[in-house]
Amino acid sequence: MPRRSFDYALASTSGVLLALSFPKFGHPALAWIALTPLLVALAGASVRQSFALGLLTGIVYFTGTLYWITRVMAVYGDLQWWVAVLINALLVAYLALFPAIFALIVRRIVVAHGPAAVMAAPLVWVTAELGRTYFLTGFPWVLLGYSQSPVLPIAQLASVFGVYGVSMLVAAVSAALALIAVGPPKAGPYVPLGRYVPLCVVLLALAVVAVWGSRRAAGREWTHTGDPIRVGLIQGNVDQGQKWDPARASAIFHEYLRMTREAIAQGAQFVLWPESSTPFYFEEDRPGAEMVRAIARDARVTILFGSDQVDWRVEGNKRIPDKYYNSAFVVRPDGTTAGAYRKMHLVPFGEYVPLKELLFFAAPLVEAVGPFSAGVDPTLLPVNGHPVSVAICYEVVYPNLIRQFVVRGSELLTTITNDAWFGSTSAPYQHFAQASMRAIEEGRYLVRSANTGISGIVDPYGHVVAETRIFEPAVVVGEARFLRHSTFYARHGDIVAYASAVMTLALVVVSRRRVQ
Repeated sequence: MPRRSFDYALASTSGVLLALSFPKFGHPALAWIALTPLLVALAGASVRQSFALGLLTGIVYFTGTLYWITRVMAVYGDLQWWVAVLINALLVAYLALFPAIFALIVRRIVVAHGPAAVMAAPLVWVTAELGRTYFLTGFPWVLLGYSQSPVLPIAQLASVFGVYGVSMLVAAVSAALALIAVGPPKAGPYVPLGRYVPLCVVLLALAVVAVWGSRRAAGREWTHTGDPIRVGLIQGNVDQGQKWDPARASAIFHEYLRMTREAIAQGAQFVLWPESSTPFYFEEDRPGAEMVRAIARDARVTILFGSDQVDWRVEGNKRIPDKYYNSAFVVRPDGTTAGAYRKMHLVPFGEYVPLKELLFFAAPLVEAVGPFSAGVDPTLLPVNGHPVSVAICYEVVYPNLIRQFVVRGSELLTTITNDAWFGSTSAPYQHFAQASMRAIEEGRYLVRSANTGISGIVDPYGHVVAETRIFEPAVVVGEARFLRHSTFYARHGDIVAYASAVMTLALVVVSRRRVQ
């Protein structure tokens, strides 16, 4: 096989390994070697070839992890399949630019400083992930560090440096392996031992993290502190096609009420319904709202649930809907409304269509999605005298948003979602794994109510205390705790990611001068 063809095969292999590092089809062990083929392929590549190699890796990576978006747009967005495929391809191509830029920067650094400079790749990769989190409102799905969510000894690193710190450690192993493959040439019959030093250092760091993480995860000190609360999670398993059917609204709502009574009978003090679970606008439908208030009053429980919200404007003597929000409400044990939170990060192609003017062919999707507006404040809601945060659906994959909640005083992380859109694809499993990482980062219990699953309780160390299967109605009752301590990450945030960005920029500047 010609050298360049082999390099593209290597880049494709990296994409496959990255995609197979995540659930439901993958295994977290593959993440540790996923970037090695791409880094090997970059040795001797031109600028144009480096960009193409990184782009190819990204295309395979994101096609393999985000294939389910096509289904969402075609089935629920009223788009023809070819249009849905095209839009998904555009999203994948955009996301693939980040691995492409990663490849360009790594190539420049290695050309300027020699093969050993490939060890800068973890810094560059984390910088690219940081950019993907924030650029154009961000899309931080399947960051490399999320692959280790089920590997609790390694995932504990997130309590110190966040998911980006886990990404860096994983990428460092790939870089050290690549250095062995592309390091300095042999001097006679001998292999330079220097190329093995970075791998030894990285493996030592990995061993230290694994031992420390094992002890931390096994100790579970914070599961015995703080005020306990019995949480009831309601998984209604409402088919997306029936969710807004007026003929089904009453039956759906009364099923939620029945399941809530079941949770209360099992001792639940705090009951969570999923995202947009009421088949009506809570603030606009007095009879429906009163039934929610009544069950809270009668059982003296707190209920958190998702319901869309409307801001009105007055024109003449008419009230006209001005803005719609995807919101969460809390009803106190006395039946009054404690507060509401408006979703801040909307789902692209799910709740809004980015670049509408450019994506004119997505007009049916625009009509199906509707004009949702984003909230602007990370509001905390009171639950039994404790401040609690709510992340609605996709918001939970934003590390800094959840950290903002904790900095403001959140003692319990809650997240409500409707993953019915995704069917039996990888998405519900990816989503739950990423939510679990937030519990470790912040040192908080995370409780999750999902319409069709996965609902569950995750402790501050990432142990899944309880979880449901997808597409089964379920009531889960278990213990969580209100916690006030702070992890290093909660106090200091993404310092590793921002330090990586600064060092990457410095390396690019120095490399440019050196090449010149």
